[in-house]
Amino acid sequence: MCAGSGGVGKTTTAAAVGMGAAALGAKVAVVTIDPARRLANSLGLPELGNEPQRIDPARFTEHGVEMRGELWALMLDAKRTFDELIARLAPDRRTLGEVLANPIYQQLSSAVAGSQEFTAIAKLYDLDQRGDFDLLVLDTPPSRNALDFLDAPARLTGFFQGRAVKVFLRPAGLGSRISGAAFALLRRVVGIDLLEDLSVFFRALGGMIDGFVARAERVGALLADPATTFLIVTSPRHDPIEEAIFFHRKLREAAMPFGGLVVNRLHEAPSLNGELPPGLAAELGDALAARVATSAREQAALAARDAANLVHLRAALGDPPVVLVPERHDDVHDVEGLAHVRAHLWGGG
Repeated sequence: MCAGSGGVGKTTTAAAVGMGAAALGAKVAVVTIDPARRLANSLGLPELGNEPQRIDPARFTEHGVEMRGELWALMLDAKRTFDELIARLAPDRRTLGEVLANPIYQQLSSAVAGSQEFTAIAKLYDLDQRGDFDLLVLDTPPSRNALDFLDAPARLTGFFQGRAVKVFLRPAGLGSRISGAAFALLRRVVGIDLLEDLSVFFRALGGMIDGFVARAERVGALLADPATTFLIVTSPRHDPIEEAIFFHRKLREAAMPFGGLVVNRLHEAPSLNGELPPGLAAELGDALAARVATSAREQAALAARDAANLVHLRAALGDPPVVLVPERHDDVHDVEGLAHVRAHLWGGG
């Protein structure tokens, strides 16, 4: 699970982790929920679907990475994943049809798909249960939203075991206790038989609640399993550092497994300290030499800032395992960039 604030390189890190493991011989699936399709673009693909798609190993060979294993990737379609979960839990085709066609379900499933957290982990759970892959890598939303991954199973269980659902499942439910006048008023206001739709929806869902609760509990167990690891991805700037510290604290409070840090875009101090060698200064000319010296001093200042922020981060997290990835001259947008990041993550940089 790769987590961190926005713009720190989670998608790149997830892809590079998967790429490195596949190069070593593992069969890996990388799951992204990034609507910007950065993972597909970086792999040279027009798009990714809701099921794992194998990446042609020739794409990596030309960049010096030999694939001894297999790299697969998918982009989560949260609505489709939730529909597939309903299809698995429905006791029969008639019940499945009633639920999928119900206006309340269509709104509810879209809301669940919009939050993405539960459906993303449900997809991971399904991939894990298939047993087809040695490693699953999830690229999560920005960290404050990624915290919803931690309690999504419990929130779903609480919903289905809550009092509101039980009211609609009683033989004499809420709809039968509302007067005809009130029912007609609701119908005029919202334009549909709202209470009737609710009652039909929950009655159809009633036979699936135990299955939902059991699935949510298994999904929660997968998150807490020692075989699951959270990697916190950050950059060495103040705000992402504070987000990383916040997320690490929440992981610890939830007793979730933490594997370490990936610090992207680290500025490295230049070999020059701002004073250019006399021969170089003469070759460049005074104006250009002054600009180069200024750039060197600015680079040194950025490197010093990054180093201080990194010391603060290590101390706050108890000196965890850390992988440093230096700043590139451009963003990672292709396999060549992924190969660069993979080299640093896997010890070849």
